Amino acid sequence: MTNSATAAFREARDFLLEHREDYEAARRGFRWPRPERFNWVQDHFDPAAEEHPDRLALWIVDEEGGETRVTYRELAERSRQVANWLHNQGVRFGDRILVMLGNQAELWETTLAAIRLGAVVIPATPLLTGDDLADRLQRGRVSHVVTDAADTPKFAGLPGHWTRISIGYMAGWLSYEDSQHAALDFAPERATRADDPLLLYFTSGTTSVPKLVQHTHLSYPVGHLTTMYWIGIRPGDVHLNISSPGWAKHAWSNVFAPLNAQATVLTVNQGRFDAATLLDRIVRCGVDTFCAPPTVWRMLIQADLGRWRVGVREAVSAGEPLNPEVIEQVRAAWGLTVRDGFGQTETTLLVGNSPGQEVRPGSMGRPMPGYDIVLEDPATDEPAEQGEICVALEDAPVGVMAGYRDADDMTARVMRGGRYHTGDVASRDPDGHITYIGRGDDVFKASDYRISPFELESVLIEHAAVAEAAVVPSPDPVRLSVPKAYITLVEGEEPGAELARSILEFCRERLAPYKRIRRLEFAPLPKTISGKIRRVELRTAEGDRDPGKAPRNSHEYWEEDFPGLKG
Repeated sequence: MTNSATAAFREARDFLLEHREDYEAARRGFRWPRPERFNWVQDHFDPAAEEHPDRLALWIVDEEGGETRVTYRELAERSRQVANWLHNQGVRFGDRILVMLGNQAELWETTLAAIRLGAVVIPATPLLTGDDLADRLQRGRVSHVVTDAADTPKFAGLPGHWTRISIGYMAGWLSYEDSQHAALDFAPERATRADDPLLLYFTSGTTSVPKLVQHTHLSYPVGHLTTMYWIGIRPGDVHLNISSPGWAKHAWSNVFAPLNAQATVLTVNQGRFDAATLLDRIVRCGVDTFCAPPTVWRMLIQADLGRWRVGVREAVSAGEPLNPEVIEQVRAAWGLTVRDGFGQTETTLLVGNSPGQEVRPGSMGRPMPGYDIVLEDPATDEPAEQGEICVALEDAPVGVMAGYRDADDMTARVMRGGRYHTGDVASRDPDGHITYIGRGDDVFKASDYRISPFELESVLIEHAAVAEAAVVPSPDPVRLSVPKAYITLVEGEEPGAELARSILEFCRERLAPYKRIRRLEFAPLPKTISGKIRRVELRTAEGDRDPGKAPRNSHEYWEEDFPGLKG
């Protein structure tokens, strides 16, 4: 029998599916479901498993070609078993479980089991170090840990009283495999309120130490209806997302968005990224919808995309803005437009180019159904054509975080004035299309002009030798600062003066004089463990140099080095 929470969720979801290519109707008619009590697994996933028991929920393809296939019915049953077993090990409603697993079936089983129990999940990537884990265990107030046997040594000697659960036998740890003997029928300890905590995410820390973002049983499971809508996932689709477990994007596109649509989550495991292998899997597995971060798209276009006859219907990119050059190369090879979107760990998909809509070059799209986006002028706090991307909170959009855990002052700061402040800057054209400019603290002034690093980086990667680039201000005694590019090269290219001149000339032809790259350095780009560029490190390193006096770094070139370029 369908309960009221299930009915409210399905009505909202089905409305978006029905209007997936009618943006205006979706914006005008969508209303967030707001049940008082909601448990996504019991109120959505279990009914989905009853409706389509034999449909694949999870399809994992390993590096060697081995496969794991799990149907909706099997995943529902296993998650009930795991929930019973975890409860028998002492996991209670509201307990915090740190889950550090790769893309393996146990990750989805444990996640769904924790939701059933009303436990709070702290996702963690296997790339974390011992110091990272110590911080998460302490600040996250962790009561239980679930990890793979190979990663248990990382926890050796870490303080705290927490249950140790290992996938695979490990001395001193409970064996997850014992859950196979647990009962199949599960009765929750108590009903789950929609505003009960569900997830605690440690952000990737591109500009500061990781913050603890808290989401509820409503904000992510229901909030990701906008993500489902943006991607264009339909029931029965095979959806592939390239993301490492432990980060919010994995929950976005490997859990909630595809399973909201009753689609199949496809995961392709690779120890070392290989574009050809991934493209082979996309063709063989019949991928319908595909999401990847810009880093992956930039590596894919270095392959001859036209060699693969893909059947992908929808392709999207999120995590960082996608450069227009990448979009053009994919369109030329596949006749498919990669659609950009914008959101944060603190939210679901806020702004995007939705299916069937005009994609304007450089624009990341328009506000998603259920969200009112304001660009706030930092000087006046009033709406403007250019300013900080903010979410109006007047109508309490479901997909915004509950707040930063144990940081009330920080929460109040980002929620001030009845808006959630993202810290990102954008502009909006008269038709409502929003174009990303950069993080508020990444935008800088040169000769009194405001410079968007993203705009310059988009030009840089159009050069055939450039794989990735990051632009930061470099101190200058005359201009205060000038744009400097840190560059990594495509395979086969070597740094040197000739290539530096070629890149500077290339940018000179494509950028207004005040935007020109004046300096560049061939060097690895510092990144977070989630793969985002830490411009703050580059900006700090440049800011500490004495203008005009600091010695050059290795493989650093200035326009003054090349007669005829300066000016």
